[in-house]
Amino acid sequence: MKIREIIVVEGKDDTVAIKRAVDADTIETNGSAINEKTIEQIQLASHLRGVIIFTDPDFPGEKIRKTISERVPNCKHAFLPKHLAKEKNGKKVGVEHASPEHIRYALRKARQMEQEPEERISQEDLLNYGFIGDVRSKQRRERLGELLKIGYTNGKQLYKRLKMFQITKESFLQAVEQILQEERSNG
Repeated sequence: MKIREIIVVEGKDDTVAIKRAVDADTIETNGSAINEKTIEQIQLASHLRGVIIFTDPDFPGEKIRKTISERVPNCKHAFLPKHLAKEKNGKKVGVEHASPEHIRYALRKARQMEQEPEERISQEDLLNYGFIGDVRSKQRRERLGELLKIGYTNGKQLYKRLKMFQITKESFLQAVEQILQEERSNG
């Protein structure tokens, strides 16, 4: 699988994992303290070939994603759920621990965020369906992120992420129904 866009990753191990999975070029941020030179490279890559941001599913990875998104509009975003990006002993999380199949899948599902989406899902919906303020909220948000291919978020970020990806209320409700069905069948 050949990827036209340049994939932005956090480090060398991520590049190795990407190259095991697909034929692609990468830019490494070397952690969350992204310097101006790296931002300029990403801006140029965005202009010439397009960019896919593919950071780890953790707080530093989300910080990097946000920093780049603010400076480089029109990037695509690829996400891996935490459970598919854990090392064998389960202690560390990162793109470098994902299988080639999971990396290819995440890249095929890469989506572009929109800056001014129309509001479709309300904060009240998130509360009513237990994505915030419920003992199962974290697990539900994690599963929702997987189903909608928008990555895991905390309660405050979820609303913004749904808006940025212009997730329709219909898609949201289908995912909610699947989550509720899974919860019922698991007891």
